[in-house]
Amino acid sequence: MPSETTNHNAPASHDSQHRVVIIGAGFGGIFAAKRLANENVDVTIIDRNNTHVFQPLLYQVATGILSPGEIASSIRQIFHADPNIHVARGEVQNVDTEVKTVTASQDGHELVFPYDSLIVAAGAGQSYFGNDEFAKYAPGMKSIDDALEIRSRIISAFERAEMTTDQRERDRLLTFAIVGAGPTGVELAGQVAEMANRTLTGEYSNFDPADARIILLDGAPQVLPPFGKRLGRKAANQLRRMGVEIILGSIVTAVNKRGLTYKNLESGEETTIEASCKIWSAGVAASPLGAIIAKQSGVEVDRAGRVPVNADLTVGNHRDVFVVGDMMSLNKLPGVAQVAIQGGKYAAEQIAQEARGRSYEERPDFEYFDKGSMATVSRFQAVVKLDKVEFAGFFGWVTWLLVHLAFIVGFRNRLVSMVSWGLNSISPKRWHLDTTQQQLYARNGLDKLAVESPKAAEARETRKLGTPNPAEKWKTAE
Repeated sequence: MPSETTNHNAPASHDSQHRVVIIGAGFGGIFAAKRLANENVDVTIIDRNNTHVFQPLLYQVATGILSPGEIASSIRQIFHADPNIHVARGEVQNVDTEVKTVTASQDGHELVFPYDSLIVAAGAGQSYFGNDEFAKYAPGMKSIDDALEIRSRIISAFERAEMTTDQRERDRLLTFAIVGAGPTGVELAGQVAEMANRTLTGEYSNFDPADARIILLDGAPQVLPPFGKRLGRKAANQLRRMGVEIILGSIVTAVNKRGLTYKNLESGEETTIEASCKIWSAGVAASPLGAIIAKQSGVEVDRAGRVPVNADLTVGNHRDVFVVGDMMSLNKLPGVAQVAIQGGKYAAEQIAQEARGRSYEERPDFEYFDKGSMATVSRFQAVVKLDKVEFAGFFGWVTWLLVHLAFIVGFRNRLVSMVSWGLNSISPKRWHLDTTQQQLYARNGLDKLAVESPKAAEARETRKLGTPNPAEKWKTAE
């Protein structure tokens, strides 16, 4: 448990037990902790949020099928019956592999967690390939906040289109550009098309929502590259039947408030699209913690920030530091949930066995079992790849439903999700289309706060307290 200098109510330490710290409560972290529940080890999970989020379903929050509570489960409630599992909400700032500590901050307080074994499962964020300024106009989708912002942007575009009398501006407002034709991009494009063609039919007086233009862009030569050409064609054909425009072999070179510009990789020609709503689903970048750990371990991260790991998922010569999920680089494994789940379970199993006395030299190598990939394209349509078996259509959609139901955490969340999917399949309505101004503008507001200088913040607080600001007093005197 942590030592902490600014809060003297820190939880008591359990120094007699093997101390395990898990960074991140995504799939890797949660499944690692579940394996260690009731073992003779003291486990602390550190995450910046207090919930485990089922990330593959964020797009359904963004398009009003599910509410955030249906894909987010309280970490404390997940482990409420496991006395050896502790939870700390905080932002991890540093890992010291020599003294074996993890330093996290929480609302201005610094917490230091000593460990005997460390599992780093901090996941990945959105990558803009060196163009981070794109995020202001084209948010990614890695968190509940992201999904709610995207939902607000989508609904706001339709609402503003209802109010304008300028046809060119209405066309811009009704243009939705989604960058990245992987599973997330395909699923988003399909759901936005369903909203326009089915959910919102007849709800606006001054335009037909079916006139919305939905564009899916990617630099790859096909949709869903990991799924193979056959399933990629099926997904693309279904999207086109729904009215989605697909632009392949092209990369985005500029994004601004009015739209985006893309370049065709073959011809070099650049084209600008006026679009009010831009969504980014291309590329991921591993947590910056990876670079910190890699540097201390004498290894180098790859271009995506992933840490090269040994066959037992440890880093360099640190046999007590495991890196799993999106943060690790091993045998070209994809950044999917199953890699994180199996990696987390494997790391936890080694820790449990060695806490019972087994030597780390007896560790077996990590072996990943590929359970396949799947993506929904629309209602009743999904593509599924299970090793050499490929199928699509209604059967693929049912398979997708069953698999995702099995991995949603909590009986209540499974039940409500199943009911929501059932209602969505028979009714055009969606019951989670509520939006707020805060959801729409919070990202840019937080960005402004992040770049505000300490002096400016101090001056603002001084004015709030009613104390004269020396600089302002000097200006007045002048």
